[in-house]
Amino acid sequence: MQLTPPRLRAALLAAASVALLGAGLPAPGPLGIGDPLFPNLGNPGYDVLSYDIDLTYGGDNSKPLAAVTTIRARATQRLEHLNLDFAHGTVQSVDVNGTRAGFTTTGEDLVITPAKAVREGRRTVITVKHTSNPAANSADGGWVRTADGLAMANQADAAHRVFPCNDHPSDKAYFTFRVTAPKGRTVVANGLPAAAPRTLKGLKGAKDGVSWTYRTRHPMATELAQVSIGDSAVLHRTGPHGLPVRDVVPAADTELLEPWLRKTPEHLRWMEERVGRYPFETYGVLVAQATTGFELETQTLSLFERGLFTGTGFPEWYVDSIMVHELAHHWFGNSVSPRSWSDLWLNEGHATWYEALYADKHRPLEARMKAAYGQSDGWRRAGGPPAAPRPSEPGQKISIFRPVVYDGSALVLYALRQEVGEAAFATIERRWVSGHRDSVATTKDFVTLASEVAGRDLAPFFEQWLYGERTPPMPGHPDWRSATADGPGRPANH
Repeated sequence: MQLTPPRLRAALLAAASVALLGAGLPAPGPLGIGDPLFPNLGNPGYDVLSYDIDLTYGGDNSKPLAAVTTIRARATQRLEHLNLDFAHGTVQSVDVNGTRAGFTTTGEDLVITPAKAVREGRRTVITVKHTSNPAANSADGGWVRTADGLAMANQADAAHRVFPCNDHPSDKAYFTFRVTAPKGRTVVANGLPAAAPRTLKGLKGAKDGVSWTYRTRHPMATELAQVSIGDSAVLHRTGPHGLPVRDVVPAADTELLEPWLRKTPEHLRWMEERVGRYPFETYGVLVAQATTGFELETQTLSLFERGLFTGTGFPEWYVDSIMVHELAHHWFGNSVSPRSWSDLWLNEGHATWYEALYADKHRPLEARMKAAYGQSDGWRRAGGPPAAPRPSEPGQKISIFRPVVYDGSALVLYALRQEVGEAAFATIERRWVSGHRDSVATTKDFVTLASEVAGRDLAPFFEQWLYGERTPPMPGHPDWRSATADGPGRPANH
């Protein structure tokens, strides 16, 4: 740990924390909120209201960024210690409500000891001066080093490898990003610009720098945060209802990528016809010169690998459907976020459903669902049922993104539509995203809504489809059979 100057003051604060512990307070340690898949993720005792993240990028994406993260939160209980999720950075100082606080790191938690205990109900400001190290994040997520700079890929539990936070989707908050980068680089983040870019003199490591500020208008889960820094072009167009559509692409690729980018307004209209108005202030595609192995629905600015659009291995309709998959997440997963990661099927099942529906003319939906049914038992054995997935393997945190939460969960939605009819299914979908907009929801909430719309208790239906070890018979298709062998996986689209 690198201590902020003067070293003696910080050392005394740390010693004071130890003295307090000796007086009978519990020893600081990693907490977590007990998520079934990530039990050490998130922290009890407070509700984050907003993040203000200040980053300074010197131009070398292998070196740590200087950073200051300011968190405004409301304490939900008296706090002698306050835990944040944070790893892969060096903490230099912590202030709580303007007063220097003691701190230590344990596991992937930053444990803060305020000078005074935080009272229940009090609004609290936590300011952490730290570094953010992109070189440490390649295997675990967080910063993605691109050919020309940086981007973020924080799903499922990697935002705390970029900035201190309460890294769980159940605690959504508003975000402000202030990012300084060398002149000539372009910075884009979630939300919309909150101020014009401002030129600064004497940026460390460069002659001049430019400071960029973005702010979200809707609360966001930490795993959906996005900051892009690079030699980028920002392209603007208009979507339905005058929605600002903003794409961020390598500057040299604007003409090459334009045939794909101009599809987005139509994708937006298609989704709105099915589930209602787009829920955020802007949308767009971020094309990164990086190999990640996935695409990602970061809020208002979905992350895509450049190779998806420039490679020759995918037909046009398939790429179109993947673009719709990430867009659909903005209703399912972003606006309506999961209460726990075991509710992931609500995100990925819905995004895969609309992906499949969009591609129906080229790969018929019923044929895709029949194929998924044939593999469903194998997927359940390999990864657990859709709403009770098994935890990830050690060292493979994103392995929760298994076939059972993609086509295996879209199959549940197909079965629901078969069970209640297309009109009722459409009502369920619209009411789900409108009733839980900017909030979090659970599998139980979905079952309750579906039962209300259908006019009968669907809990037994969902119990079999979401929690059963074997795939139930498909309504309307008694002839469908599930094979006994495990089926192959599918490309990862988060």
